[in-house]
Amino acid sequence: MKIAVIILLILHGLIHLLGFVKAYSLAEVKELHLPISKLHGLIWLTGFLLFIITAWLYIAKSPNWWVIGWVAILVSQYLIIYFWQDAKFGTIANILILIATIIGFGSWNFQNQYAKDVGLNLKTETIIKDSLLTEADIKDLPVPVQNYLRYTRAVGKPKVHNFKIAFSGKIRANEQSEWMPFESEQYNFLKNPTRLFFMNAVMKKLPVAGYHCYKNGTAFMDIRLFSLFKVQYQEGKEMNVAETVTFFNDMCCMAPATLIDDRITWIETVDNKVRASFTNKGITITAWLYFNEVGELVNFTSNDRYAVDADKQLPWSTPLKDYRDINGYRLAGNAETIYTYPGGDLTYGTFHLTNIEYNIKTF
Repeated sequence: MKIAVIILLILHGLIHLLGFVKAYSLAEVKELHLPISKLHGLIWLTGFLLFIITAWLYIAKSPNWWVIGWVAILVSQYLIIYFWQDAKFGTIANILILIATIIGFGSWNFQNQYAKDVGLNLKTETIIKDSLLTEADIKDLPVPVQNYLRYTRAVGKPKVHNFKIAFSGKIRANEQSEWMPFESEQYNFLKNPTRLFFMNAVMKKLPVAGYHCYKNGTAFMDIRLFSLFKVQYQEGKEMNVAETVTFFNDMCCMAPATLIDDRITWIETVDNKVRASFTNKGITITAWLYFNEVGELVNFTSNDRYAVDADKQLPWSTPLKDYRDINGYRLAGNAETIYTYPGGDLTYGTFHLTNIEYNIKTF
């Protein structure tokens, strides 16, 4: 679809160039019969430039490409109406481009909700002058957790107040569903636990966007086709609990330095696995953290996360693997999300870590 939009913009723009060529007698243009003044020739040239700029901005993934697209359509349609006899079929192309720009606007508008929430949290958050995570900070943690923090190279680096993660991967609803490739970006804030997750995916070759928002102990999930039409929306107590689990999972898997948080209670340690609880806004969830002999966190499991299709809590796990160095830390490069149904496990998501940053100050 993206390639089709680019081709349409460029071809439609080149057709506008013919009006300029005829107005200035640069070549014979048999397709245009009506006389064109030099002034209108410049307007035809303007239309050409606007469509080419729109195509360039679209290729460059500028979020505001649709603005220039709308201007191009207005200029083009004025010329089409004025030279209706020669140019009337250009209206079809303008309608198709208009549809594409409306989708572009929808994408910008939907993602802008996420951007505003991120900006507000960054603006209101006061990050204490960087202090380093020391051995004294982790001495009361279970031994497997201490080893994990050392292994990930969190010790000796700044304590974490917030973090930004970029993932690529694929998701699906069930075993009968097609995998949907996606790219995501998220911000997590620790002082007032907040998780803002935005995803762009492809479903049956159509663009789908999703926004998961968790703040002040409440959460919602909004999934939209073309960023315009809601295909799934969920909120309520079950969602609040589920996102509390996910927030704690992010802390454990992606920001080990946050495991000194006093909202965590370390309940028991059995060999290389540790059971912990996390409490936020009156919601307490529990999970098991599994470590290997090297010190890697290899799995996180919880029975407190709700599965939408089952309408109940099911065992949920996120096995981790492929630890690698990224921005000075050693973190898992790949993970899966799995629900355990009575009939067996369903892997419904795979996540590849593409980037992570800590203590972000500006959006």
